[in-house]
Amino acid sequence: MDLNLNRADYLQVGVTSQKTMKLLPASKHRATQKVVVGDHDGIVMCFGMKKGEAVTVFKTLPGQKIARLELGGALNTPQEKIFIAAGSEIRGFTKRGKQFLSFETNLTESIKAMHISGSDLFLSASYIYNHYCDCKDQHYYLSGDKINDVICLPVERLLREVPVLACQDRVLRVLQGSDVTYEIEVPGPPTVLALHNGNGGDSGEDLLFGTSDGKLGLIQITTSKPIHKWEIRNEKKRGGILCVDSFDIVGDGVKDLLVGRDDGMVEVYGFDNANEPVLRFDHTLSESVTSIQGGCVGKDGYDEIVVSTYSGWITGLTTEPVHKESGPGEELKFNQEMQNKISSLRSELEQLQYKVLQEREKYQQSSQSSKAKSAVPSFSVNDKFTLNKDDASYSLILEVQTAIDNVLIQSDVPIDLLDVDKNSAVVSFSSCDSEIRSIEGQYGTLQAYVTPRIQPKTCQVRQYHIKPLSLHQRTHFIDHDRPMNTLTLTGQFSFSELHSWVVFCMPEVPEKPPAGECVTFYFQNTFLDTQLESTYRKGEGVFKSDNISTISILKDVLSKEATKRKINLNISYEINEVSVKHTLKLIHPKLEYQLLLAKKVQLIDALKELQVHEGNTNFLIPEYRCILEEADHLQEEYKKQPAHLERLYGMITDLFIDKFKFKGTNVKTKVPLLLEILDSYDQNALIAFFDAA
Repeated sequence: MDLNLNRADYLQVGVTSQKTMKLLPASKHRATQKVVVGDHDGIVMCFGMKKGEAVTVFKTLPGQKIARLELGGALNTPQEKIFIAAGSEIRGFTKRGKQFLSFETNLTESIKAMHISGSDLFLSASYIYNHYCDCKDQHYYLSGDKINDVICLPVERLLREVPVLACQDRVLRVLQGSDVTYEIEVPGPPTVLALHNGNGGDSGEDLLFGTSDGKLGLIQITTSKPIHKWEIRNEKKRGGILCVDSFDIVGDGVKDLLVGRDDGMVEVYGFDNANEPVLRFDHTLSESVTSIQGGCVGKDGYDEIVVSTYSGWITGLTTEPVHKESGPGEELKFNQEMQNKISSLRSELEQLQYKVLQEREKYQQSSQSSKAKSAVPSFSVNDKFTLNKDDASYSLILEVQTAIDNVLIQSDVPIDLLDVDKNSAVVSFSSCDSEIRSIEGQYGTLQAYVTPRIQPKTCQVRQYHIKPLSLHQRTHFIDHDRPMNTLTLTGQFSFSELHSWVVFCMPEVPEKPPAGECVTFYFQNTFLDTQLESTYRKGEGVFKSDNISTISILKDVLSKEATKRKINLNISYEINEVSVKHTLKLIHPKLEYQLLLAKKVQLIDALKELQVHEGNTNFLIPEYRCILEEADHLQEEYKKQPAHLERLYGMITDLFIDKFKFKGTNVKTKVPLLLEILDSYDQNALIAFFDAA
């Protein structure tokens, strides 16, 4: 079923956080609803639409940045009380804007997520979860990793409280009171939770989750175990999911799934006969979608999807047609409405131009006065630096509340910049001394200098750490049957000191030391699929990997960190010779594919010349005809991975050097011979060279 939605921009507030916009319940079916939104200026604003104009119902005074906005009320009644989280305080407002609650939680961290169910309040800060009933403390839980969202299954349907935490370590934690009932591993760091169909689905136990790497899934949270219903992989490589809602926008009597992503994508999924999600509609906005709601705002009787964006735009994607079929009387009325709108926009524009002139003069006077402090305009930057599992690359996403003029990227370690389809920027390079480099083991800082298009020119610097084992990703299970190399550290160091070294080396490890005396983390190398197990406690750390190079990097970096802190380390290691052949076998399919791709791409120009010369391709063998047919795809693939072959060569070279380094032999003089073997690659010849050296 085709879905045609037309965009309508309603108004702009300040910068918004995730899940800070809601629609108040309608007085009757398909009547227009009021929109309530909270922004970074601390302002809560409620407005409705009248004759195409936004009319304010109430607007609070500025205050602390609003991190969340939820609707509440007594169970089984319309949820029309407005609750906001700002700092460590919860405030409540009626739908008319009268404040009826101010609750200071006294949490040491700012509130990041909130869920309201009747008189129960479920809150999470970075690592702390709290449950309050009538503002009295009930339950508490300290999470091992950051909590991104919190929700509770519908109490009115299940007659029990089942809070669920979405944690950064790719786990949903199901609680009972202050204890974890069970944990559910999900395919990416979960960023958002929502009840399926808004009420938990048929069972009341169905929970939707969205991840920061763009995956979406449905899980039934039963009393004893989770049941995975479905999952949407992010095959189109779209942005991370920030918000979801359930609303029947198609009008077939079944609630659709509305999804908002951090790359500006708005999606609508319907459900087929097997209750599997099917994409029905998508629309791209130019900034991240922080909140999404289904309802009716612009005009009675016309359903729409209402979204808020990072810079504060409240936008509708409405079923109301742009050009209506109408008689002569209707047309006159429509023309008159349009004239009124144009004249009101003109007067608004004049007012804004006058205001800009006034502010500019005021700024000039204040900046020239002798008592003037530095009057650099401030602006918000929303950034995300994440590892993509599919192609072992990092995505750096920068979003500013105003247009970006330029971004300067500076790195003290060699990096390859890969082009992406969404990128419209013009890139210019100034390179440093080029050198042969390994992909892991080199570590440092990537800096982004962000300059927006505002006057006077101002710039913000953001820093991102490229870690020694930057291509490793947290996982929850590893294959214990693989041949493993072991590195053991002992010495006079505390648990938190060793944890800080692990944080320095590995991505996706929580900054805070986990509770307990001992901890185990599992990692997978996203490029090679090798694995790492790290177990440590006070005075001892044991690291196991099927890749010698991983152990070598850890040994070098951890000794350096201990030396910096003047801590004496005892280092011992056990090397498993079989692991080298095992790692080479893991590299083999990747290397073979890249060599074949490079070979095919080299042939394309010559084959095209022959085709022009002969007038057809009938004389070519099928293999060459196939290369010509797939030429565009092959060149596209090769362009996406310019340094893949070099990276693989670098990894094999490191493996060779590291194998003999642990034996106390320096084989750097044999590297040219190794590269010759790689140029005329044969797996058996390579393994024989490793064995014979």
